[in-house]
Amino acid sequence: MLITPAFAQAAGGGSNQFLIQLVPFAAIIAIFYFLIIRPQQTRMKQHREMVASVKKNDTVVTSGGIVGKVTRVFEEEGKEAEVEVQIAENTRVRVVRSTLTEVRRAKEASDDKAAAPAKSA
Repeated sequence: MLITPAFAQAAGGGSNQFLIQLVPFAAIIAIFYFLIIRPQQTRMKQHREMVASVKKNDTVVTSGGIVGKVTRVFEEEGKEAEVEVQIAENTRVRVVRSTLTEVRRAKEASDDKAAAPAKSA
């Protein structure tokens, strides 16, 4: 006889044991999804919406840390959308929208100035 009775009995219960070994891997995948992947997708969606809603006179911060005021919004088909940002008097640069990290609405920027206390010399 080539197959012993003990070996034959162990072979029948192997499929159940295989499923038990898969449970920790499934749990790890679920944890990664809920703690890493899903929040990242939510942040990406918020960033896309923020960048798409940029308007003239908004104050923006680029990924390089440059703060400026939007003077013009370019809407070009098939190309990466850009905005023109005034970073100093008579100094304007074109910036790709996806590099914007923060958008401060024109109304919010004026509220911040009013809330800041005036410095006296």
